[in-house]
Amino acid sequence: MSSSKSYLSLLVRIFKEKGLKNVVFSPGSRNAPLIMAFSAEPAIRCLGIPDERSAAYFALGMAQQTGTPIAISCTSGTASLNYAPAIAEAYYQKIPLLVLTADRPPELIDQGESQAIRQENVYANYIKQSFTFPSKTVTEEEHRHTEHIANEAWNISLFPEAGPVHINFPFPEPLYDFEYDTSGEVQLIQSNKTIPLPGAGQINELAALWNRSEKKMVLTGLLPPNPRLEKILTELAQDPTVVILTETISNLYIPNAIPGIDKVVSTISEKEAEDFRPDILLTMGGHVVSKMIKSFLRRYKPEEHWHISPSCQHLDTFQCLTEVIAASPEAFLKKFLPALHPGLGKYRSTWLKRDNRSEKRHYTYLKEIPFSDLKVFDILFRTIPAGISVQLANSTPVRYSQLYRMKKRLTFYSNRGVSGIDGCVSTAAGAAFSTGQDTWLLTGDLAFFYDMNGLWHEYLDNHLKIIVINNGGGGIFRFIEGPDQTGHLDLFEAPHQLSAKHAAALFGIHYMEARDETTLTQKVNAMVRSGETVILEIFTPREENGKILRKYFNHLKK
Repeated sequence: MSSSKSYLSLLVRIFKEKGLKNVVFSPGSRNAPLIMAFSAEPAIRCLGIPDERSAAYFALGMAQQTGTPIAISCTSGTASLNYAPAIAEAYYQKIPLLVLTADRPPELIDQGESQAIRQENVYANYIKQSFTFPSKTVTEEEHRHTEHIANEAWNISLFPEAGPVHINFPFPEPLYDFEYDTSGEVQLIQSNKTIPLPGAGQINELAALWNRSEKKMVLTGLLPPNPRLEKILTELAQDPTVVILTETISNLYIPNAIPGIDKVVSTISEKEAEDFRPDILLTMGGHVVSKMIKSFLRRYKPEEHWHISPSCQHLDTFQCLTEVIAASPEAFLKKFLPALHPGLGKYRSTWLKRDNRSEKRHYTYLKEIPFSDLKVFDILFRTIPAGISVQLANSTPVRYSQLYRMKKRLTFYSNRGVSGIDGCVSTAAGAAFSTGQDTWLLTGDLAFFYDMNGLWHEYLDNHLKIIVINNGGGGIFRFIEGPDQTGHLDLFEAPHQLSAKHAAALFGIHYMEARDETTLTQKVNAMVRSGETVILEIFTPREENGKILRKYFNHLKK
């Protein structure tokens, strides 16, 4: 092989053969060889987004929808650090990203060169694996090593569970001497994507424990839509000794399940706790939003907690983990169900009766309250059409959404890997661009303003609709315990008088606003009919929202 940067051709060709379709670049000079290399391959689409943080979240939104790796590439220096929030989110949300950072050669680091920092392993705490690409390939061994890195990086980004992988490229100058080389064969290394299922002995042992128990709880966290899993859990939910608790972002629509966890858990008194405590807890999926169920299960621990994880992750959220099942949820349950028999008991009915009571009180309260955040989300979920993909921003929208039983099938996504407010606009934009389908972002004002650069590019899809609930600050700090007792609520809440109207004008996006129920319903219906990107800003009373939500939970307990 020659010593020119044609060795990058190996990387591009292997990624293309593996299935890479998109690379999101942010401008710079040091990553010029990567820009030229990927741009030379017609099968790969190259996008350009100036802000690295937004670019990484945009790619995350794309990969979230496709389930396949999206590559991101930036110049050297602090540009690579701007990727960090999205990489951390991808790591904990298990989203496949290929992070390609340009760098200066190692002999120039800490030597006064511009845009030069210590980039090797810069994402060490939240990356599946990091590699350093060779700066040249001369020998056959170096050629083989280059192919090995490209293959391994791709395979690791997907298996056994997805996540981000980092490749650092220390490019010497000149930077613009690249020619795409398609000669010769490239070596593809496949990985075994079969996760071994628990053996018959383990299945029988677990089934014996399950069948003896009269109180079993299945709790699901963040999950992509999965019709097969939904069907299996629907069958499991027929057992009167099993209760299934789901969250909005679990994307499971199961009869006899409890989709509004907080509406039930908030009403359980200490005297009743034992009736609701499970003997066996079975969990699956990503992080759980509900702080109430976490507190309840940590205080009233089940005797057994089994967590299903394809990567055998020891996720001990409730501090009582006893078994990790290395399998996908649907594969394990498909094998587990034939060994089960329905029990006799009232555990499911105990939960369902309380859920029904809370549901009635929920709607009674909604009829009594004025226009507020709680009322807004009720109107939105009644008005948004079925089949829409909804991106829920952190932190208030994703929490409010847990209080509503969806009357139609919507698909929900949220960056609950690390639950930051950064990147919600960019993620939604990437999701809409990737699918070309209706994607609605429900966001608070702070999260929207924090990520306005998510609108600064040429890839806003007409299917993207943005709803900003503007309550004049970080509304969550008005109903969680603590901030209002410090005497410095303003330092938590960040109160403001900004409007998204000016952001819409800056980026040439159609803008609407609503300040009451009638107008809100009209504007949402107008958004449904609109054939362009729209920002709808909803103004709600900052000081009343927290009071209304606290009274809501008191109303459920009455």
